[in-house]
Amino acid sequence: MTTSARAAAVSPDALRETFSHFPQGVALIGAEVDGTPLGLVASTVTAGVSLAPPLISFAVQTSSSTWPLLRSAPALGVSLLGTHQSLLARQLASKDRASRFAGIDPEVTADGALTIPGSPAHLWTRIYNEVEAGDHTVALLEILDADSAEDTDSGTEALVFHRSEFKGTTVS
Repeated sequence: MTTSARAAAVSPDALRETFSHFPQGVALIGAEVDGTPLGLVASTVTAGVSLAPPLISFAVQTSSSTWPLLRSAPALGVSLLGTHQSLLARQLASKDRASRFAGIDPEVTADGALTIPGSPAHLWTRIYNEVEAGDHTVALLEILDADSAEDTDSGTEALVFHRSEFKGTTVS
């Protein structure tokens, strides 16, 4: 067995470039908290973490100012965004939290889970566990309910983040 010595420190830029080769779906994690719609766009969602109980995961930067507010909600909606929602994804990912939901009429459940109409799939979840992971927190979400669109719509194709840009996008 050959052992190769590697530098202990890999630059964040080198890691971002390397990770960009792995395509990932894009989702909005959302809730209404104190009457205000909140959400964060994540391309780190992992589906099918567990079937019993049903779990998904996503990673959020520990520097996020939105996650501490979202995590206080009793329920979270997950909207798996479609190719027709690339411009919407950019808006929802805006640094300006106050304008993220401008012109958007999200659906909100009685327990505050927020989803985006027209997304190919929705999950209604609650926090199952959180694990600190370096400069991120990995959140495990227990799936309480799920719904997905018929595959006959062109908008049912997943929005994918690959090579630092949205792929398979259409403008609507």
